Amino acid sequence: MDVLNKIAIKLFNDKVGSDEFGNEYYENKNKKKKFVVYKGLPEATKIPSEWRVWIHSKTDKAPSNFKVKKFFWQKMHLPNLTGTSLAYKPNIKVKSKKTYQAWSPDQSI
Repeated sequence: MDVLNKIAIKLFNDKVGSDEFGNEYYENKNKKKKFVVYKGLPEATKIPSEWRVWIHSKTDKAPSNFKVKKFFWQKMHLPNLTGTSLAYKPNIKVKSKKTYQAWSPDQSI
């Protein structure tokens, strides 16, 4: 991000908070537009669920204004890993032998 963008963001917007990944969340002075400044590459899946509801205007309360309860069974948020070495790759085993006999109309019952 260049210097002019950083200055414009600071002058015309209010910082609402940041998440554990370093993304910063802003809204403009008249509270009509919300946006995120990503740390690193801009990837929409980097937004944790508690911030996603705020950025999509499902709630007016930003997660930095209240404590988000984390349960023991919740996993840490991961960005989209498609195309990386950490992407999910299922073990698919293909059977080459037929395990059934196909019916044909000329067979007798």
